[in-house]
Amino acid sequence: MTSRESTAPEGPAVERERALVEWLVARGSVLIGYSGGVDSAYLAAVALDALGPDRTIGVIGRSPSYPEAQWVTAREIAATIGLPVREIATQEMNDPRYAANPSNRCYFCKTELWSLLAPLARELGFSTVADGTNADDLHGHRPGARAAREWDVASPLAEVGLTKAEIRLLSALRGLPTWDQPSSPCLSSRLPTGTAITPLRLAKVEAAERAVRSLGVCGDLRVRYHGETARVEMNAGELEAWRTGDSRRLLRDRVVAAGFTTVELDLRGFRSGMTNQPIDAGSLDILEA
Repeated sequence: MTSRESTAPEGPAVERERALVEWLVARGSVLIGYSGGVDSAYLAAVALDALGPDRTIGVIGRSPSYPEAQWVTAREIAATIGLPVREIATQEMNDPRYAANPSNRCYFCKTELWSLLAPLARELGFSTVADGTNADDLHGHRPGARAAREWDVASPLAEVGLTKAEIRLLSALRGLPTWDQPSSPCLSSRLPTGTAITPLRLAKVEAAERAVRSLGVCGDLRVRYHGETARVEMNAGELEAWRTGDSRRLLRDRVVAAGFTTVELDLRGFRSGMTNQPIDAGSLDILEA
């Protein structure tokens, strides 16, 4: 799948999109927790078609864990599709339970977000608060889902059975620029469980990822925080280009300039959820000065 024109519609995905439209029409209006990622951007685009801009709004929660680059993208996409947007400052960093970075960190983050968006929806007259959870997200460890249930937040993409792959396909058919956008969870996910979350640590990770992106690294990318060490993960197809010569030195220098002392390249390539996984020395390439 390389463009909207080269992507053929798939029956089941299109049928599930019709079910999504029916779901939205039945609710009448929707306030979306909007990050500008693949899922929330697609949900917003469908909601705009089904309900119009007077009955659809996206709300961005801003905090140090939300990358600036993602905010820029979110605003650009909203402007492109005509989505009304509000921004609201979230204060999860002030919650010591969140800052301690336990395994259920996302529960405290989402509790903060929905505790602000639920009353905002009532104030603005929107019947439903929705998130971008898709059918694939229903598996595995998802503490944030508990917060959504507690605040009566709906997950329409998951309810109609839309998977991430289907959302990418349907986004391409709609011409949404997010169709092939890499997933980008919050910056706090780059810190191992139990490592305290601070604005400074998040800023170092964000600066390092921005620096690596500026070199032309595409696709999935993570800079994992391990104290003074940055562990860089990128797609397997990109690895060899950054392991030798000037490219190797340039990658190291850029990450060090972001505030780290040691830079490691994870030779296993990017895999989601790797922050807390053990790794043997043979899977790391330490980029020396």
